[in-house]
Amino acid sequence: MDLSKLKPAQGSVKNQGKRIGRGQGSGKGGTATRGHKGAKSRSGYSRKLGFEGGQMPLQRRVPKFGFTNINRVEYQGVNLDKLQQLVDAEKITDTVNLDTLMAIGVTGKNDLVKILGRGELKAKLTVTAHKFTASAKAAIEAAGGEAVTL
Repeated sequence: MDLSKLKPAQGSVKNQGKRIGRGQGSGKGGTATRGHKGAKSRSGYSRKLGFEGGQMPLQRRVPKFGFTNINRVEYQGVNLDKLQQLVDAEKITDTVNLDTLMAIGVTGKNDLVKILGRGELKAKLTVTAHKFTASAKAAIEAAGGEAVTL
């Protein structure tokens, strides 16, 4: 090891890149790589979102339709075949409520739960949820279980 072998640590020295607009001698003076005239050559320019150079933007060309119902209530659907699958995997035994569904990861913390009638249920379960479809309620009761609406 001697002074002629010293060099900076790996990754500590970075290339500074080209210095723009620092006089003619640098080769990057004058227009400072921005070209002549036009909005992009001006200071303070920021491209507007969706701007297409004066052409009618896509979001204004496409027709608007429909409306959003502000009173809509969104339910997280859970089908009977999913409940049967959880019974087979021994993740649920005799009662199913919001806490058990959340613990398993089927629903979220603030979700409203609706039990839907796809598939068949063989297990006798006491199911607690916000809503049931008629077919789901009938299937749960046919299996000897109970459907409790919150």
